[in-house]
Amino acid sequence: THTFPCLFVKYPPCTGYTDQFVFKKHCSLHFSCFTMNSAKRDASHLSSQGVDAKKPRPNGSITSFFGAPKSKANDPRAAVSSPIGTRFDKAKWVSSLTTEQKELLKLEIDTLDESWLAHLKEVLVTSEFLALKRFLKKEKESGVTIFPPEKDIYSCQRSHHTPLHTVKTVIIGQDPYHNPNQAHGLCFSVRPPTPAPPSLVNIFTAIKNDYPLFERPVNKTGLLTPWAERGVLMLNTSLTVRAGAPASHSEKGWEKFTQKAIDTVASSRTRGVVFLVWGSHAGKRISRIDKGRHCVLQSVHPSPYSARNGFFNCGHFKKCNDWLAERYGEDSRIDWSLTAGRSIFGSSPAGKSNSDSDENKSGTDITPTNKETRNTSKSTESLLFDEDDIGALEALAAAEEDI
Repeated sequence: THTFPCLFVKYPPCTGYTDQFVFKKHCSLHFSCFTMNSAKRDASHLSSQGVDAKKPRPNGSITSFFGAPKSKANDPRAAVSSPIGTRFDKAKWVSSLTTEQKELLKLEIDTLDESWLAHLKEVLVTSEFLALKRFLKKEKESGVTIFPPEKDIYSCQRSHHTPLHTVKTVIIGQDPYHNPNQAHGLCFSVRPPTPAPPSLVNIFTAIKNDYPLFERPVNKTGLLTPWAERGVLMLNTSLTVRAGAPASHSEKGWEKFTQKAIDTVASSRTRGVVFLVWGSHAGKRISRIDKGRHCVLQSVHPSPYSARNGFFNCGHFKKCNDWLAERYGEDSRIDWSLTAGRSIFGSSPAGKSNSDSDENKSGTDITPTNKETRNTSKSTESLLFDEDDIGALEALAAAEEDI
């Protein structure tokens, strides 16, 4: 006999227990086969049934025991590991570089979030990328003005914006804005007080067509950092440009790096993300994307030269959210609002209804959500267990999984 707090448990049919137990506060919990104390006593015996002792369960926690049922490996709705499960020893990798490589790659070492660096480190040491870095060094030494400012080149892949394990949507641009006070490392975005360029104004028009509650930022500016913090990777295919010279750094080596970044998202975000692909240039970058796993939405570029050919009513922003809601639950939708205290959904301030929480900023992965799962999670998190209780329940869970 063991006294337990209020708890709802649903056992698998194979255990032989009745389908449900409801434990009210201070009431006794009885097991027909053994008590909680005997479960603790026999934990080692139960976990070693068979010829060989079973390996420790990778997620054998009390939360996982009372959480939602595990998905099968081939279930397309199976969760991605959170964060991306690559063990990366940054210090060891840096120590393996040559003196010149350390000098050329200082910016990447200092600014790329480790979730990205772990996957991009091989491309950084290729002859093509090192040649790009030497080219940029010569440009700088010769007095050429380069946009964006050096500290902002990898803005979209920094820890405070969009680490790899938080990516839900990818917007692919071409090259940075080439005029002063515009580019800052997120495609299409500009810092205040710079007014939104024409392409971004057209993007805002398309959002307004999908979500009438959307409002343009105050003073007609176009800072998109809230989107980055909500899981939107805004990646140009070339990350630098000469001042006043569009496409001046294209075909210099950036394309291989950014293609690797796109492919990394596609391969590591195994439950799928949304790719917003505007224009033929961006279209070339998604040829290897598995369209069965990911959602790929294509349209003409939002440039004033082409937007009238279908961009304004492409519906991409709502289609993106519809797909995310279907795959992950409504809480995973992107709130495209850029106005403080406003939401395109009309039900909560921007960012609160779409995973723009402190938890998501810290790298929590998007996971499937439904009413039953959320209620179960809330109820189990509110329980207080002592260590003996937890140990006993985990032993019981291990025994039941082995049956």
